[in-house]
Amino acid sequence: MSETGTDASRAAGTAGGREGAGEDAAEQTVRFSVPEMDCPSCAGKVEHALADVEGVLDIDTRPTTGLAVVRYDESVVDRATLVAAIESAGYAVPDAEADEDAADGSILRSSRGVKTAISGLFLAAGLLVAFLLPALDTTVATVLGTPHSVADVLFLVGIAAGGQVILRGGYYSARNRSLDMDFLMSAAIVGAVTASLVFAEPLYLEAATLAFLVNVAELLEQHSMDRARTSLEELMDLSPDEATVLRRGEEVTVPVEDVLVGDRVVVRPGEKIPVDGEVVDGESAVNQSPVTGESVPVDKTPGDEVYAGTINEGGYLEVATTAIAGEDTLSRVIELVEDAEAEKTEREQFVDRFADRYTPLVVGFAILVTLVSPAVFGVSWSTAVLHGLTLLVLACPCAFVISTPVSVVSGITSAAKNGVLVKGGTHLEAMGEVEAVALDKTGTLTKGELTVTDVIPVNGNTEEEVLQCARGLETRSEHPIGEAIVEHADGRAVAAGEVSEFESITGKGVQATLGETPHYAGKPGLFEDLGFDLSHVHAATEGGAVTARSRDLCERNDCMDLVDETIPALQSEGKTVVLVGTENELEGVIAVADEIRPGAREAVQALRALGIEEVVMLTGDNERTARAIAEQVGVDDFRAELLPEEKVEAVRELEAEHDGVAMVGDGINDAPALATATVGIAMGAAGTDTALETADIALLGDDLAKLPYLRRLAMRATSVIRQNVWSSLGAKALLAVLVPFGLVPIWVAVLVGDAGMTVGVTGNAMRLSRIVPTESVS
Repeated sequence: MSETGTDASRAAGTAGGREGAGEDAAEQTVRFSVPEMDCPSCAGKVEHALADVEGVLDIDTRPTTGLAVVRYDESVVDRATLVAAIESAGYAVPDAEADEDAADGSILRSSRGVKTAISGLFLAAGLLVAFLLPALDTTVATVLGTPHSVADVLFLVGIAAGGQVILRGGYYSARNRSLDMDFLMSAAIVGAVTASLVFAEPLYLEAATLAFLVNVAELLEQHSMDRARTSLEELMDLSPDEATVLRRGEEVTVPVEDVLVGDRVVVRPGEKIPVDGEVVDGESAVNQSPVTGESVPVDKTPGDEVYAGTINEGGYLEVATTAIAGEDTLSRVIELVEDAEAEKTEREQFVDRFADRYTPLVVGFAILVTLVSPAVFGVSWSTAVLHGLTLLVLACPCAFVISTPVSVVSGITSAAKNGVLVKGGTHLEAMGEVEAVALDKTGTLTKGELTVTDVIPVNGNTEEEVLQCARGLETRSEHPIGEAIVEHADGRAVAAGEVSEFESITGKGVQATLGETPHYAGKPGLFEDLGFDLSHVHAATEGGAVTARSRDLCERNDCMDLVDETIPALQSEGKTVVLVGTENELEGVIAVADEIRPGAREAVQALRALGIEEVVMLTGDNERTARAIAEQVGVDDFRAELLPEEKVEAVRELEAEHDGVAMVGDGINDAPALATATVGIAMGAAGTDTALETADIALLGDDLAKLPYLRRLAMRATSVIRQNVWSSLGAKALLAVLVPFGLVPIWVAVLVGDAGMTVGVTGNAMRLSRIVPTESVS
C-alpha cells in the first residue's frame, strides 16, 4: 500500500503517504508498505533495487515495520517506476484494497502458505512410501545413471512446490549480489538435487525437507513480525476515518482529512474524537488513555483541550478543530514512533557489522567441511555434501539480525500505547542504564497550578469574611496567586463585594476599596510598610477556642504569634503567605501553594528501588520552598534558585558523579538541561510541539507513575536485547560446531537454528508489551 498527498495526510507517517516536499517542489517523499520485507537482508535488496533508479534521492528501509521511505525527484521518476523497482527485488507492494484483504486473511491461506502445504503433503507421502510402504517404492526412472523410485518422485514434487518461492527469492538475491537467506537456501536446495544426480545415494529427502521447513520458517517469521507490527497498527487505527461536522447549521459526515481548522465537530457518547481541538459546547468525561496513557477518564468542559483518538465516555461534545488531520497529536506521535523504530542503536549496528562477517565465514566453513570431511571423518561424499548444506542453512543470520530491532519495536510501541513517547532505541537503552535522575520542581513534582491550602482568620473575623475580602481584592488581579484565591472563593460560593479604585502594588500585593473601606492583600512586608506590628496579632477564636487550623500551628491553647509561628510554619511547608486587611486591622492569613503531584513520593521511592542511585530536584524557587518540597517528596538532594544555565551546570555535575543522568522537565523552560542530560524527558507533552520535538522521551500525560514504568521497561528491554543477541548467536555457533560430527540433521538446523530462534527472539521481545505503568516495583 502506498499513498500520496491527502490520501495519507491524516495518518502522517503511517503505512503510506507523502511526507512532504523538500526545498525543491519536485522533490517528494513517499512511504511504501512492503509487508514481506521483514529482515535486514530483505531491506538490502530493496535498497539496492531502488538505488539503481535515476531520480531516487534517498532511501530509508524499515524491515521491522515493513516500510520503504523513498525521497525522489518526481520530474525524473514516477511512483509506478519506484513500485516496479521494489517488485524487481522480489517484494510485492500491495495496494490499499489488497492490503486490507490480506489483513483479513491468514498466512496459511496465502500463496506461500498453500504451496507450503502442498510441499508438506508430498514430503509426507514420500516418507510414507519410503519407510512404511517399501513395497510400493519401486524404481520408475533412471537419470544420469541414478535410479529414481516412487518416493524420490514424490520428494521431487514436494521440492518443486515448496522450492519455487525460495528459488525465486534466491534469483533476486543473486541479481542484487546479496548473500542472504534466500540465496543460501536456494544454493542448499539446488546443491542437494545436483548431488542426488551425481551420487548413488540421493539427497531428495533432505532437499524436500529443506524446501518445506524453510517455508514453514518463513511463514513463522512473517507471523512473528506481524505480531511485532500490530502494536503500531493499533495506534494507527485509533483515529476514526470520518467526522461529523456542523456546516450551515446541519450535521455533515465527511472524511477526517476534509475537516478544516475552526470546523465544529460533533462527538456523541461512545464515539472517538476525530480531531485535536477545544471543547466549545457540552461536558463529558473523555478517556485519554490512547494518547496520554491516563487510566482515569478526564472531565472536559468548554475551553478544555481534547485529542484525536481519545474516547468520549458520556456526554455530548462540540469541538472546535485546532489541527488538521495529519498534524494532530496522535499522528505526530505515530510518525515519531516510526522514526524512532527506524533509528539503529549501537547494539544493532554492532549486530549488522558482525552479521556481515558471520555469513561469509560460515559459508567458507561449509565449503571447507564439504571438502575435508571424507578425508578427516571418513564419511561419504554425499554425507559431506549434506553437512555442507546444513552449514549453509546455519549461515543465514536472520534470527541474530532481527533480535535487536524487534525488541526495540516492541518496547517503543508498548511505551507509546501507555502514554510514553520514546524517540529511539538508543534512548530506551540509555534510560535503562542511567544512575541518577534530576527532576524539575514546578510542573513536574508539583502540578504547576497554585491553589489555596489554608485560610486563617484573625482579630475576630470569620473564614468566609476573609475570603470575601480577598476575592474582591484579587478579582482584577492577573497574578497567579490572585487567580488561585478567586478560584478557591468561587468554589466555596463566596461572593465579592463592590470593588473600586483597584491598584497593583508591584512586588508586594494589591489594594482596592471594598464598599467604602480601602483594603489590602499581599506579602507580610506590605503590612509592615503600613505600620503593623505582626508580633502582636493573634488568631481568631471561636467560642473561646482557636480554629482547627490555628490549633495545629499554635503551641498554646488560645492564641499564636503570626511572625514567630504561623507565617514561618506555613512557609516551611513551601507555601506563599498572603495577608488580608485594612489600614487599621489585619483580617486574616491565606496560604497558597503549588500542590505536589499525587504519587510523587511513591515515584521517587520506586526509582530508587529500580537502581537509581540519586534523585535530585532542580528548581528556580527559593531555598525555603525548595527544601519543603524536597522533604515531602523524599528526594536525596535539591538545588534551589537556579537559572536555566545553572540547571545545565547542575546536570553536568551529576554526570561527572554518575554513569548517565536523566533530566525530567516541562520540555520548554528546561530545554537546555534536557539537551545536556544523557536522556531528556519532557513531562505532560501531549499536544506540545516543542516538547515532542526536543525531548528524547516525552511523557504524554502528567502521571509521575510513568517514570518508574519507563525505567522498568527500559531495563527489561535492555535485558531482552542481550538475551536475544547472545541466545541466537550461541545457538547458531553451537549447531555449526556440531555439524561436522554428524550430530545436527538439516531439519534441526532449519527448525532450531532458523525458525526456532526467529520465533523465540520475537516472542521474547513481545514480553515487553506486558509491562504496564500499574505494575508493582520488583
